[in-house]
Amino acid sequence: MELRGVWWRAISVAAVIWLAACGPRPAAAGDIAQDDENAPKKPGCNNQFVLVKVQTWVNGLESREFVGVSARFGVPIVSKEKNADQSPLTLSDPRDCCRPPNKLTGDVIMVDRGNCTFTTKANNAELADASAILIVNNQKELYKMVCDPEETDLDIKIPAVMLPQDAGSSLVKMLMNGSSVSVQLYSPTRPLVDIAEVFLWLMAVGTILCASYWSAWSAREAALEQDKLTKDAVDELTDDKHVKATGVVEISTTSAVLFVIIASGFLIVLYKLMSTWFIELLVVLFCIGGVEGLQTCLVALLSRWFRNFGDSYTKVPFFGAVSYLTLAVSPFCIAFAVVWAVYRNTNFAWIGQDILGIALIITVLQIVRIPNLKVGTVLLSCAFLYDIFWVFVSKKLFKESVMIVVARGDRSGEDGIPMLLKIPRMFDPWGGYSIIGFGDILLPGLVVAFSLRYDWLANKNLRAGYFLWAMLAYGLGLLVTYVALNLMDGHGQPALLYIVPFTLGTFLALGRRRGDLKVLWTRGEPERPCPHVRLHSSEEVDQDY
Repeated sequence: MELRGVWWRAISVAAVIWLAACGPRPAAAGDIAQDDENAPKKPGCNNQFVLVKVQTWVNGLESREFVGVSARFGVPIVSKEKNADQSPLTLSDPRDCCRPPNKLTGDVIMVDRGNCTFTTKANNAELADASAILIVNNQKELYKMVCDPEETDLDIKIPAVMLPQDAGSSLVKMLMNGSSVSVQLYSPTRPLVDIAEVFLWLMAVGTILCASYWSAWSAREAALEQDKLTKDAVDELTDDKHVKATGVVEISTTSAVLFVIIASGFLIVLYKLMSTWFIELLVVLFCIGGVEGLQTCLVALLSRWFRNFGDSYTKVPFFGAVSYLTLAVSPFCIAFAVVWAVYRNTNFAWIGQDILGIALIITVLQIVRIPNLKVGTVLLSCAFLYDIFWVFVSKKLFKESVMIVVARGDRSGEDGIPMLLKIPRMFDPWGGYSIIGFGDILLPGLVVAFSLRYDWLANKNLRAGYFLWAMLAYGLGLLVTYVALNLMDGHGQPALLYIVPFTLGTFLALGRRRGDLKVLWTRGEPERPCPHVRLHSSEEVDQDY
């Protein structure tokens, strides 16, 4: 062993718990405080809420771009940039626009929220011949502007857009400096499918594929080693526990149930303590896990060509016996993680994050295993309920989705937690990332890897086994997740809500149909003839003669 067994087990179990606890599917873009179903509609106040780009020019030069949200009332925002007019921006006098301001000539007027209704401000701006109204919120979040039930003066012929407080402050500074500011309002349509989602799907499926084959290969090697020991030394026969004690951790039913409790507690801690320093702590933990994962994967890969270095060991304090190949690879892995941590806010940092994340997931799936389908069913069922509760039900208790808030890092001033695979959206005018939490790969991956181990030990071919169908079911479940995410216009979706029924349902149904369900559920591996029994039988036959 290259690391002490106890230390490896602690790292593995801890990784499964805290990584799987952070596997949400956050919203794709925007932060809007009010849901559509809570916003009443009536004639003159029935627009769809859309995010709006507010492009600015200062003294004729293109400047910053801000994002706002349209209102239920007023003229809909144009979707194409070429159809949007560039108009001068004017600060309202009075600032709240609760009474008609000075006459304008097609300018976009910017007003403060408060003291009167949104529609009153919009009507006053229209009376002053404004071409549009920007209402600055008194909070950092965006807020959907709706109409009061008793309002009747809703024939508003100009668009209305809400801006967050920081955007309004920036625009006010530009105007107060005496600069000439003009703006352009438009709401580009988000593509139904971005190629980033295709690559992310391939990354998730490919990660489980690689981890499953590594896990199955290790299990088969362990089985062959057990047979060899049994044949060579019947009197010194070692049991299964000795063979399994080579850095592999098996999850029990109890630990699968405890997962929900521990993961929920960890998620609440993240939610309550979310801040810049806490994100920094998570980055450090992620780097430690990423270094371990990357080192393990590289050593396993390079040992095929540098077998002598891989089989030669030296003692290192705390770590015990470590191979020379591990010592050679470790500095590179540490340097890689440090460089990523330092430059993690740059545009290309997602590449390093994905490499560290994939290596960590593959390593955990190779080390942590479920012994049978019973444990896998309990684990995925608990994760299924966990995902639903913290994405949907938590809104009733905390007034917001706890999992989505944690994933986006809303209260930290950062881009969110690092325990995610992500790819920038390439053809989305709104930018952002397509992401997937580690838990959405790790937890189903445990069951998929188990299916391949069973197939190899049972000598089943690809079509007659369970791995192919489990892999297809996972890929289809993840695909349905992306479809649901796009149909819900980017609102947060728990991926396990779709992945678990596909993956687990397919495995259980196929096992029952083939008559293997009892073995899969209890033993988790096919019965194999015991070599020492055959040895004793042959000796008895010889003695008879």
